[in-house]
Amino acid sequence: MTKLSNPQETIRVIKKHDFSFQKKFGQNFLIDEHVLERIIDESEITEDDFVLEIGPGIGTLTQYLCEAAREVVTVEIDKNLIPILEETLEKYDNVTVINEDILKVDIAALSEEKNGGKPIKVVANLPYYITTPIIMALFESRVPLESITIMVQKEVAERMQALPGKKDYGALSLAVQYYADARIVANVPPNCFMPRPKVGSAVIRLKKHSEAAVDVNDEKLMFRIIRDSFNQRRKTLVNGLYNASNIGLSKEEIAECINILGEKETVRGEALSLEQFAMLSNIIGEKIKK
Repeated sequence: MTKLSNPQETIRVIKKHDFSFQKKFGQNFLIDEHVLERIIDESEITEDDFVLEIGPGIGTLTQYLCEAAREVVTVEIDKNLIPILEETLEKYDNVTVINEDILKVDIAALSEEKNGGKPIKVVANLPYYITTPIIMALFESRVPLESITIMVQKEVAERMQALPGKKDYGALSLAVQYYADARIVANVPPNCFMPRPKVGSAVIRLKKHSEAAVDVNDEKLMFRIIRDSFNQRRKTLVNGLYNASNIGLSKEEIAECINILGEKETVRGEALSLEQFAMLSNIIGEKIKK
């Protein structure tokens, strides 16, 4: 059976099923064998693993996953792709296709059923428009995860692994790094896809932390402080938090908290590390209680 990583085979399948690409689903099918093999290698999939794939398209990456893993469940939102997947994956007996929005799937129940509740590996070629909601839903749902290896817009991947003081550093960087170690493992140019996207892509691996990355008393408060800090990037941290009016403290009290942290009142949110945001959250939390 010719693999879908062969562009001619992808064209043949698309024409046979008279498939039309849907902009609303951000469909760009990967057609580069080397990139596909790199994704499998970097995700460290073994024959003992259960893998959840998000957005299989016509099944290009799914074929590689089926050959590497014990079992694969792949979730595709576009009902028009289901008949195609039935054909392209027919030789594999270790794959289940679910026609659903991944944000509506009970992944915890799926993990329990298919993997006995043990940590799962997630692999995906994510549509650019919904990358962040999917990643955060996976982390925040407390689903047992070992790693997430995903193809995303290069710019988004760079934001995920950015460090304090860098222009790409922001709320997404901190949210991702709170849950996982983020590392870009491959840059992928537009010509590796059909149709070609207008921007470059990257494969990034998010290795879930085995223990909490930082010591924080109130996770929700910390993320509220982070969001408020970056909503107005040009403002100082004091002004950003005060103007957000979610904290419930005076400007002077916020400045005092920042001083206790060991920073000047002129500091901006983009200069603080995840550890510092956790400490600031704990300081503010104690101040709110008084």
